[in-house]
Amino acid sequence: MKALSGVPPDLMESLRGVAHEAGAIAMRYFRPGGTTSAKVWQKSGGSPVTEADVAVDTFLKIRLSGFVPEAGWLSEETVDDARRLGRDLVWVVDPIDGTRAYLSGNHDWSIAIALLAEGSPVLGVVYAPALDTFYEATLGDGARRNRDVVRVTAATNFDGLSVSGPAPFADRLARHAPGIVRAPRVPSLALRIARVADGSIGVGLVSGNARDWDIAAADLVLTEAGGTMTAPDGRPPVYNLADPVHGELVATSSGLHRKLVEAINGP
Repeated sequence: MKALSGVPPDLMESLRGVAHEAGAIAMRYFRPGGTTSAKVWQKSGGSPVTEADVAVDTFLKIRLSGFVPEAGWLSEETVDDARRLGRDLVWVVDPIDGTRAYLSGNHDWSIAIALLAEGSPVLGVVYAPALDTFYEATLGDGARRNRDVVRVTAATNFDGLSVSGPAPFADRLARHAPGIVRAPRVPSLALRIARVADGSIGVGLVSGNARDWDIAAADLVLTEAGGTMTAPDGRPPVYNLADPVHGELVATSSGLHRKLVEAINGP
């Protein structure tokens, strides 16, 4: 990655440490196979939030802002500050992606951290503490899982290819790609996309209403692993807009992406 003004050259090394510390905070309240010990309440709109979400968010805001003081901030659990729109650098964070999984004892939740430069991810971390799995990517330097380089599937067609995502979305794909295999839906969007990056899932589908914090870090991991994520019309996600909401998204290897778009949009 080329040098960015105000960004320490060893920032990824620092991010690894901070992400692991954040994971340790979240794990204090996590109960594998059981209900979290954290206090839980409902946000406006009905989605749950726990005291673990807030604790991790507060920790990350303090630590990440210290690394790059001039960067803006966008997080699921922080009131949005419109000043981020005028910043060249922006941290995008989901302190616990997959909160419902987390509070029910499902291991498939993650901590997602991305740094945007002029609206594009240049650093990305997706850490699943309950699985001890750590994905990372730096623009131009490939993607890794637990320090090992990962690549997307080498498949050239959909026969036997695993697909994870909402059932109605997968049904649309299956009508034009009947050979796909339905994989369990991964509750964390960031983790779902990261598993496309390491080839354990062939296609990841995301329903509408995802936010920047759900996908930005994993988008970079996927891209650096040889994959592509776009809307069904082929347009890539645009980050750090006033309303950081996205429509449906499809993710797979760059070699299969065009076929995926055609299948999703088939008559």
